[in-house]
Amino acid sequence: MIYKGIIERYRKYLPVTEKTPIVSLFEGNTPLLRAHNIEKHMGVKFRIYLKFEGANPTGSFKDRGMTMAISKAVEEGSKAVICASTGNTAASAAAYSARAGIKCSVIIPDGSIALGKLSQAMMHGAKVIALKGNFDEALKIVLEITKNYPITLVNSLNPYRIEGQKTASFEIMDFLGCSPDYHFIPVGNAGNITAYWKGYKEYCAKKKLTHHTCVLPHMMGFQASGSAPIVRGKPIKNPKTLATAIKIGNPASWKKAEAARDESKGVIDIVTDAEIVKAYKLLAALEGVFVEPASAASLAGLIKYFKKGSLNCQPSTVNSQPVIVCTLTGHGLKDPDRAIKSATRPKVLGQDMKKIIKEIGL
Repeated sequence: MIYKGIIERYRKYLPVTEKTPIVSLFEGNTPLLRAHNIEKHMGVKFRIYLKFEGANPTGSFKDRGMTMAISKAVEEGSKAVICASTGNTAASAAAYSARAGIKCSVIIPDGSIALGKLSQAMMHGAKVIALKGNFDEALKIVLEITKNYPITLVNSLNPYRIEGQKTASFEIMDFLGCSPDYHFIPVGNAGNITAYWKGYKEYCAKKKLTHHTCVLPHMMGFQASGSAPIVRGKPIKNPKTLATAIKIGNPASWKKAEAARDESKGVIDIVTDAEIVKAYKLLAALEGVFVEPASAASLAGLIKYFKKGSLNCQPSTVNSQPVIVCTLTGHGLKDPDRAIKSATRPKVLGQDMKKIIKEIGL
């Protein structure tokens, strides 16, 4: 088998040339899993698929954008990159920088990053600085640094990040043979909903698919209720949510996310932390898919809208049944502390076989 990363697989759809040095960890090609058990649990008459981006090399969707950002940075002669991060961007930037042999610095909000992500960035040799402030303040400092010093920004404001991330849409369409009817996705810094929508539009256009084979999806984005600046219509100075990956008060891709929402006739709405945790547990218990809490915002949003009766359950001209995709942005091992807090503690027993059998329920 010949392994390919997203640049080699989708080269003709990306801004690369023969001179672009490809820095890859064979990212992409992540599973699109049919959620049969969740379908039964919800009692729905449509197909639900889970795009599990936790299967990327560093455990999150960020690797798609980072292979592009780092490859182009090296092509342009950059010797160092920098980012602000709530965790996943830091881990990905550090890994791809190590692969490329260039320096990486990350600025994180102190106390607001899961240890699983922080440990990744440190193990890959990045210079990690914890800022007394939130993500938005960290990003301001990073932007100021990149304006005045020879170091490349690799946050999602870097356009190559969006270019790489749009390939997830390509993979979904290649797998399904068409677009889904609805696409549910967490919204933090809002680069991912922007990228997916861009990908769906471009892939349909470049493959010259007709309306009968390509009906663009409604993009359904969800922010945590304590960190929902787009929904509230104003930046949030002190965002709050246990879903640290989307704990962002002033998204960098705010306007583009609103455009994706409006053009697709979708929504950007909120889910509570309680709804996120419920979906987080369902994914693990019913489908065997362990995600970080922010990932579960997509399923939480689907459950919310299904209960409201707000989904058009009629199939499109393409699909025999309505098709829904939920993006799961990162692996559960990114935030082991939350898993420990959410799980039932093991019962401690002595070496009494009868008690053990009784506890097992045999």
